[in-house]
Amino acid sequence: MSSTLETVIYTAHTHVTGGRIGSGTSSDGAIDVQLSSPGSGRPGTNPEQLFGIGYSACFIGALQFAAAARKIKLPADASVDADVALGQIASGEYQLAVTLNVNLPGLDEDLKRELVAAAHQTCPYSRMTRGNVNVELAIG
Repeated sequence: MSSTLETVIYTAHTHVTGGRIGSGTSSDGAIDVQLSSPGSGRPGTNPEQLFGIGYSACFIGALQFAAAARKIKLPADASVDADVALGQIASGEYQLAVTLNVNLPGLDEDLKRELVAAAHQTCPYSRMTRGNVNVELAIG
């Protein structure tokens, strides 16, 4: 399976200075954030929080795609809460682990599992992390 893009749909352009204690902006001005290390108590967000928001938003899009393919509408109050853990593996290197808590109120349990499994196959974040990051799916 090739991961080379044949068609580019969108490219995000961002700029960061100072690393985890710096700032980040997007070229269109939509994002202008102060960054801080997790647990530092300093004002600002961190890469793990930003990754969690991005992954959650993308996963909901994949859920919508999976629901549309089955000719059903995803509940308006569907949500994904991401827990993005930063830690170290046995070698001492830093690594992420993710739990996606998927909430699909009003749907049958079997349908929830089917939609989540389909979304996990098609979501670009899931595809990117597969084989690289431990991702757990919790369905509520």
